[in-house]
Amino acid sequence: MAQNLPTSGQLERNLSQSIQKLYRQELEHSPSKVTCQLFGNQLAIVIEDALTAVEKTLANTEEDSKTVKQLNGAINEAIESKLKTLIEEILAVDVHDILFDSTLKTNRTGAIVTLAQPPQVRNPESIPKNKNGKSNK
Repeated sequence: MAQNLPTSGQLERNLSQSIQKLYRQELEHSPSKVTCQLFGNQLAIVIEDALTAVEKTLANTEEDSKTVKQLNGAINEAIESKLKTLIEEILAVDVHDILFDSTLKTNRTGAIVTLAQPPQVRNPESIPKNKNGKSNK
């Protein structure tokens, strides 16, 4: 059965591609790069070029970035629940918590996701901080 499980790298790539697709579908925006890395029951996500055209335009014209921050917060809030569902579907584990925020200055969005348990993978020893190094069969 372990041979039928995906590797941690396959899950991370699948997640990265699915997050890019989510941004295209929901925001009509394509981030340049999405990086996902599992750490035991944690998942780190970095989204490069995450700001939409509207956010960038406002950031360039607004002297007070309060409006841009409010817009970005609303966008992140809308995406966060869909991101949670996506992660749960791909990793087949429950998401306990997501810390999700963007930096306007660097045009990046990041998420730290706490999972109920590490996902089942063919190579559990490859996930840093995986306490037992065994899959949860």
